Amino acid sequence: MQPFAWRQGTLHAEDVSVAAIAAEVGTPFYCYSTAKLEAQYLDFAGSLTGLDTIVCYSVKANSNQAVLATLARLGAGADVVSAGEMMRALQAGIPAGRIVFSGVGKTAAELDAALAAGIYQFNVESIPELHALSARAVAGGHTAPVALRVNPDVDAGTHDKISTGREHDKFGIAWADVPGTYAAAAALPGLDVAGVDIHIGSQLTSLDPLATAFGRVADLVRSLRDAGHRIDRIDLGGGLGVDYGNLKASPPRAADYGALARRIVGNLGCTLLFEPGRRIVAEAGILVAAVTYVKESAGRQFVILDAAMNDLMRPALYDSHHEIVPVAQPDKGVALLPVDVVGPVCESTDSFAKDRPLPPLKAGDLVAFQTAGAYGAVMSGTYNTRPLVPEVLVSGHRFAIVRRRMEVADILALDSVPSWVGDASDERRGAAE
Repeated sequence: MQPFAWRQGTLHAEDVSVAAIAAEVGTPFYCYSTAKLEAQYLDFAGSLTGLDTIVCYSVKANSNQAVLATLARLGAGADVVSAGEMMRALQAGIPAGRIVFSGVGKTAAELDAALAAGIYQFNVESIPELHALSARAVAGGHTAPVALRVNPDVDAGTHDKISTGREHDKFGIAWADVPGTYAAAAALPGLDVAGVDIHIGSQLTSLDPLATAFGRVADLVRSLRDAGHRIDRIDLGGGLGVDYGNLKASPPRAADYGALARRIVGNLGCTLLFEPGRRIVAEAGILVAAVTYVKESAGRQFVILDAAMNDLMRPALYDSHHEIVPVAQPDKGVALLPVDVVGPVCESTDSFAKDRPLPPLKAGDLVAFQTAGAYGAVMSGTYNTRPLVPEVLVSGHRFAIVRRRMEVADILALDSVPSWVGDASDERRGAAE
């Protein structure tokens, strides 16, 4: 389905005019489609029909409570990487028994919180973490369900900054150390070591690296069982890519991904966990911004928006591509001009696109960044004291603000000035007089 399309000359989110939303909430803002969220989740989960599975949506992709509640209603679990994300998932209605806790740096406080909540699984990434979890579990009278995240040394073939399964990456247990780590884990009190976990990277546009990684995991499960370990769950991570408008071929279909998992690990008698994030939410969201100025300089045309790198970090961080479309549908046959689309932040890296062919734009026009539902709002910040922007959820002809616009006063209220700063200022004024 196409959740964002021009109708009667203007971009719509499902059945709501994007311009009408902008008139009410102001720009910039993120907008999410309920129908697309649901369709993407059901497509992914449906590809696994007949298998014993838990689909744990990766909360880091988009952690808005409304998004989480929409997916919880469909039966989604959650993959979290902080106690804060765990609290978001629980508050949105995702049961603790469908939550897995990943990440290389879980603190003692986070381990305690997850143990108290009774989550389904800890994805443990190091021997020091095993010892820390064992100690916290024993201290609290808990038994912690554990899967060890192993590093299969598989290059996902994606951007270097989002690859996680190579031997020099910080994630997981080195392949050569896996047998010894399972033996060490089995000897620790307070742990129930019952699983294997992998995640080789994000935005994968080929199934080949996943096939290699899944095959290594299947062999590992058999060898661990031969060594006497009870392995009854496999977490296969996430990573399925989407088309940001710059792929030469379509990304893998969920059906083909499901068939791959079924063929390689489906006969091992394990509960299979999956952690899709980007695949569920990326295409369900747009970022809407207004043109502030159009500037001509040294033969280049700059379209300066009221959105900036603090609102959408991906282009500055990863050189990521997002299609940009005007909210008002261009006339047929209008000439496209190469422009640089930039933001107002005082950094040269605050640039969304260079030499991007776009129809003529002027101050006040609205544009939409497509495929912005994942790693958009969640990565935003307040650099240059720019408030966080609203998030809107659309369902059919209805829309609701699901994160209000932060005000500058909200940012300033987080700061405090120590009493001695005022005192010192008074003393300096007195000395000057």
